[in-house]
Amino acid sequence: MNYYIRHQEWERILVKLNAIPSIHTKNETALRRFIEGVWFVARSGCQWRLLPERYGSWRAVHMRFKEWSDKGVWKQLFESMHIEADKEATMIDATIIRAHACSAGYKKDSGDQEALGRSRGGFTTKIHALVDALGNPLKFILTPGQRNDITQAESLLEDVTNAVVIADKGYDSNALIEAIEKQKSVAVIPSKKNRKVQREYDTNLYKERHLIECFFGKIKHFRRIFSRFDKTAQVFMGFLNFVGALIWLR
Repeated sequence: MNYYIRHQEWERILVKLNAIPSIHTKNETALRRFIEGVWFVARSGCQWRLLPERYGSWRAVHMRFKEWSDKGVWKQLFESMHIEADKEATMIDATIIRAHACSAGYKKDSGDQEALGRSRGGFTTKIHALVDALGNPLKFILTPGQRNDITQAESLLEDVTNAVVIADKGYDSNALIEAIEKQKSVAVIPSKKNRKVQREYDTNLYKERHLIECFFGKIKHFRRIFSRFDKTAQVFMGFLNFVGALIWLR
Protein backbone atom coordinates (compact mmCIF):
# COMPACT_ATOMS: atom_id res chain seq x y z
CA MET A 1 0.00 0.00 0.00
CA ASN A 2 1.32 3.43 -0.94
CA TYR A 3 1.27 5.95 1.88
CA TYR A 4 0.66 9.67 1.41
CA ILE A 5 1.90 10.59 4.89
CA ARG A 6 5.70 10.34 4.96
CA HIS A 7 7.34 7.89 7.36
CA GLN A 8 8.94 10.61 9.51
CA GLU A 9 5.60 12.39 9.84
CA TRP A 10 3.81 9.15 10.70
CA GLU A 11 6.31 8.39 13.47
CA ARG A 12 5.55 11.75 15.09
CA ILE A 13 1.79 11.27 14.71
CA LEU A 14 2.02 7.81 16.28
CA VAL A 15 3.92 9.15 19.30
CA LYS A 16 1.24 11.82 19.83
CA LEU A 17 -1.63 9.35 19.43
CA ASN A 18 -0.06 6.88 21.87
CA ALA A 19 -0.15 9.62 24.51
CA ILE A 20 -3.91 10.12 24.11
CA PRO A 21 -5.98 7.87 26.42
CA SER A 22 -9.17 6.02 25.44
CA ILE A 23 -8.21 5.24 21.82
CA HIS A 24 -6.86 2.01 20.35
CA THR A 25 -3.35 2.35 18.92
CA LYS A 26 -1.85 -1.16 19.36
CA ASN A 27 -2.49 -2.29 15.78
CA GLU A 28 -0.22 0.19 14.01
CA THR A 29 -1.01 -1.12 10.51
CA ALA A 30 -4.78 -0.68 10.96
CA LEU A 31 -4.29 2.69 12.65
CA ARG A 32 -2.12 4.02 9.84
CA ARG A 33 -4.61 2.76 7.24
CA PHE A 34 -7.36 4.69 9.06
CA ILE A 35 -5.30 7.90 9.26
CA GLU A 36 -4.37 7.58 5.58
CA GLY A 37 -8.08 7.17 4.77
CA VAL A 38 -8.88 10.37 6.65
CA TRP A 39 -6.03 12.12 4.80
CA PHE A 40 -7.46 10.95 1.46
CA VAL A 41 -10.95 12.30 2.24
CA ALA A 42 -9.56 15.58 3.62
CA ARG A 43 -7.29 16.15 0.64
CA SER A 44 -9.60 15.02 -2.17
CA GLY A 45 -12.87 16.26 -0.65
CA CYS A 46 -14.62 13.06 -1.79
CA GLN A 47 -17.71 11.61 -0.15
CA TRP A 48 -17.03 8.98 2.47
CA ARG A 49 -18.75 6.33 0.34
CA LEU A 50 -16.22 6.97 -2.44
CA LEU A 51 -13.24 6.14 -0.20
CA PRO A 52 -11.08 3.52 -2.02
CA GLU A 53 -11.41 -0.04 -0.72
CA ARG A 54 -7.72 -0.18 0.25
CA TYR A 55 -8.62 1.89 3.34
CA GLY A 56 -11.21 -0.64 4.49
CA SER A 57 -14.94 -0.12 4.99
CA TRP A 58 -15.83 3.52 4.36
CA ARG A 59 -18.54 3.28 7.02
CA ALA A 60 -16.01 2.12 9.61
CA VAL A 61 -13.57 4.91 8.73
CA HIS A 62 -16.36 7.49 8.77
CA MET A 63 -17.77 6.35 12.12
CA ARG A 64 -14.30 6.24 13.71
CA PHE A 65 -13.50 9.72 12.42
CA LYS A 66 -16.77 11.07 13.83
CA GLU A 67 -16.16 9.30 17.15
CA TRP A 68 -12.70 10.87 17.43
CA SER A 69 -14.22 14.28 16.58
CA ASP A 70 -16.82 13.88 19.33
CA LYS A 71 -14.20 12.73 21.86
CA GLY A 72 -11.86 15.60 20.98
CA VAL A 73 -9.07 13.27 19.81
CA TRP A 74 -8.27 15.37 16.74
CA LYS A 75 -8.16 18.48 18.91
CA GLN A 76 -5.75 16.79 21.34
CA LEU A 77 -3.54 15.69 18.42
CA PHE A 78 -3.51 19.25 17.07
CA GLU A 79 -2.78 20.84 20.46
CA SER A 80 0.02 18.36 21.19
CA MET A 81 1.97 19.92 18.32
CA HIS A 82 2.13 23.33 20.02
CA ILE A 83 5.19 22.47 22.12
CA GLU A 84 7.38 23.86 19.34
CA ALA A 85 5.37 27.09 18.92
CA ASP A 86 7.18 30.42 18.62
CA LYS A 87 4.88 32.69 20.62
CA GLU A 88 7.07 35.77 20.53
CA ALA A 89 4.58 37.06 17.96
CA THR A 90 1.06 35.92 17.06
CA MET A 91 -1.33 36.79 14.25
CA ILE A 92 -5.10 36.62 14.02
CA ASP A 93 -7.39 36.70 11.01
CA ALA A 94 -10.43 34.96 9.52
CA THR A 95 -11.37 33.38 6.21
CA ILE A 96 -14.68 32.48 4.57
CA ILE A 97 -15.46 28.88 3.58
CA ARG A 98 -18.27 28.10 1.15
CA ALA A 99 -20.67 25.51 2.55
CA HIS A 100 -22.27 22.98 0.24
CA ALA A 101 -26.04 22.57 0.38
CA CYS A 102 -25.60 19.09 1.91
CA SER A 103 -24.14 20.66 5.06
CA ALA A 104 -27.52 22.20 5.94
CA GLY A 105 -30.43 20.63 7.77
CA TYR A 106 -28.80 18.93 10.75
CA LYS A 107 -31.45 20.39 13.05
CA LYS A 108 -34.05 23.06 12.51
CA ASP A 109 -32.75 26.57 13.24
CA SER A 110 -29.29 25.24 14.17
CA GLY A 111 -27.32 27.57 11.89
CA ASP A 112 -25.56 29.50 14.66
CA GLN A 113 -24.84 26.35 16.65
CA GLU A 114 -23.34 24.60 13.62
CA ALA A 115 -21.49 27.72 12.38
CA LEU A 116 -23.51 28.09 9.19
CA GLY A 117 -24.86 31.38 7.90
CA ARG A 118 -25.34 33.73 4.98
CA SER A 119 -22.75 36.25 3.82
CA ARG A 120 -21.86 37.93 0.53
CA GLY A 121 -20.37 34.63 -0.55
CA GLY A 122 -23.66 32.82 0.00
CA PHE A 123 -24.03 29.89 2.41
CA THR A 124 -20.81 30.03 4.42
CA THR A 125 -18.78 29.26 7.53
CA LYS A 126 -16.01 31.51 8.84
CA ILE A 127 -12.76 30.13 10.27
CA HIS A 128 -11.12 32.43 12.83
CA ALA A 129 -7.48 31.48 13.41
CA LEU A 130 -4.52 32.30 15.63
CA VAL A 131 -1.01 31.46 14.36
CA ASP A 132 2.44 31.80 15.88
CA ALA A 133 5.42 33.84 14.62
CA LEU A 134 6.21 31.19 11.99
CA GLY A 135 2.66 30.95 10.69
CA ASN A 136 1.83 27.65 12.43
CA PRO A 137 -1.74 27.30 13.77
CA LEU A 138 -2.48 27.58 17.49
CA LYS A 139 -6.26 27.91 17.72
CA PHE A 140 -9.45 27.82 15.64
CA ILE A 141 -12.97 29.15 16.21
CA LEU A 142 -15.90 28.59 13.84
CA THR A 143 -18.77 31.02 13.34
CA PRO A 144 -21.46 31.61 10.71
CA GLY A 145 -20.04 33.37 7.66
CA GLN A 146 -21.72 36.72 8.35
CA ARG A 147 -20.12 37.12 11.80
CA ASN A 148 -17.64 40.00 12.01
CA ASP A 149 -13.95 39.00 12.37
CA ILE A 150 -13.36 41.07 15.52
CA THR A 151 -16.10 39.30 17.52
CA GLN A 152 -13.77 36.33 18.17
CA ALA A 153 -10.52 38.26 18.66
CA GLU A 154 -10.48 38.26 22.47
CA SER A 155 -11.35 34.55 22.58
CA LEU A 156 -8.49 33.75 20.20
CA LEU A 157 -6.06 35.83 22.27
CA GLU A 158 -7.17 34.82 25.78
CA ASP A 159 -4.01 32.76 26.41
CA VAL A 160 -1.60 35.14 24.66
CA THR A 161 0.67 37.15 26.97
CA ASN A 162 3.96 39.02 26.54
CA ALA A 163 3.76 38.82 22.77
CA VAL A 164 3.35 40.96 19.68
CA VAL A 165 -0.18 40.67 18.26
CA ILE A 166 -0.43 41.38 14.54
CA ALA A 167 -3.76 41.90 12.77
CA ASP A 168 -5.26 43.96 9.94
CA LYS A 169 -7.28 47.15 10.41
CA GLY A 170 -10.50 45.17 10.73
CA TYR A 171 -9.39 44.46 14.32
CA ASP A 172 -8.86 48.12 15.18
CA SER A 173 -10.99 48.87 18.25
CA ASN A 174 -10.22 50.54 21.56
CA ALA A 175 -11.61 47.61 23.53
CA LEU A 176 -9.39 45.06 21.78
CA ILE A 177 -6.27 47.24 22.03
CA GLU A 178 -6.88 47.66 25.77
CA ALA A 179 -7.41 43.91 26.21
CA ILE A 180 -4.12 43.18 24.42
CA GLU A 181 -2.24 45.70 26.55
CA LYS A 182 -3.72 44.22 29.74
CA GLN A 183 -2.16 40.93 28.71
CA LYS A 184 1.22 42.69 28.54
CA SER A 185 1.29 42.36 24.76
CA VAL A 186 1.89 44.87 21.99
CA ALA A 187 -0.75 45.47 19.31
CA VAL A 188 0.54 45.89 15.76
CA ILE A 189 -2.76 46.86 14.17
CA PRO A 190 -3.14 49.75 11.70
CA SER A 191 -5.86 52.31 12.37
CA LYS A 192 -9.04 52.57 10.36
CA LYS A 193 -9.29 55.61 8.09
CA ASN A 194 -12.15 57.10 10.15
CA ARG A 195 -10.13 57.12 13.39
CA LYS A 196 -9.53 60.76 14.37
CA VAL A 197 -6.12 60.09 15.85
CA GLN A 198 -4.16 57.54 13.83
CA ARG A 199 -2.18 55.18 16.05
CA GLU A 200 1.45 54.46 15.31
CA TYR A 201 2.48 50.84 14.74
CA ASP A 202 5.59 48.96 13.66
CA THR A 203 5.29 48.74 9.87
CA ASN A 204 8.17 46.27 9.59
CA LEU A 205 6.54 43.83 12.01
CA TYR A 206 3.22 44.27 10.23
CA LYS A 207 4.77 42.84 7.06
CA GLU A 208 4.89 39.47 8.82
CA ARG A 209 1.09 39.31 8.67
CA HIS A 210 1.39 37.58 5.30
CA LEU A 211 2.18 34.38 7.23
CA ILE A 212 -1.41 33.90 8.35
CA GLU A 213 -2.62 34.45 4.78
CA CYS A 214 -0.11 31.81 3.68
CA PHE A 215 -1.48 29.49 6.35
CA PHE A 216 -5.04 29.86 5.02
CA GLY A 217 -3.67 29.04 1.58
CA LYS A 218 -2.07 25.85 2.93
CA ILE A 219 -5.21 24.49 4.59
CA LYS A 220 -7.30 25.27 1.52
CA HIS A 221 -5.22 22.78 -0.47
CA PHE A 222 -7.35 20.26 1.41
CA ARG A 223 -10.70 20.19 -0.38
CA ARG A 224 -12.58 19.14 2.75
CA ILE A 225 -11.53 22.48 4.27
CA PHE A 226 -11.83 24.59 1.11
CA SER A 227 -15.50 23.55 0.85
CA ARG A 228 -17.60 22.49 3.81
CA PHE A 229 -19.69 19.35 3.35
CA ASP A 230 -20.20 18.43 7.01
CA LYS A 231 -23.50 19.11 8.75
CA THR A 232 -22.04 19.63 12.23
CA ALA A 233 -19.41 22.13 13.30
CA GLN A 234 -17.79 19.45 15.46
CA VAL A 235 -17.04 17.17 12.50
CA PHE A 236 -15.81 20.06 10.33
CA MET A 237 -13.58 21.13 13.24
CA GLY A 238 -12.28 17.55 13.32
CA PHE A 239 -10.99 17.96 9.76
CA LEU A 240 -9.61 21.40 10.62
CA ASN A 241 -7.70 20.08 13.64
CA PHE A 242 -6.38 17.12 11.63
CA VAL A 243 -5.14 19.38 8.83
CA GLY A 244 -3.73 21.82 11.41
CA ALA A 245 -1.67 18.98 12.89
CA LEU A 246 -0.39 18.07 9.41
CA ILE A 247 0.74 21.65 8.85
CA TRP A 248 2.90 21.38 12.01
CA LEU A 249 4.61 18.29 10.55
CA ARG A 250 5.86 20.09 7.44
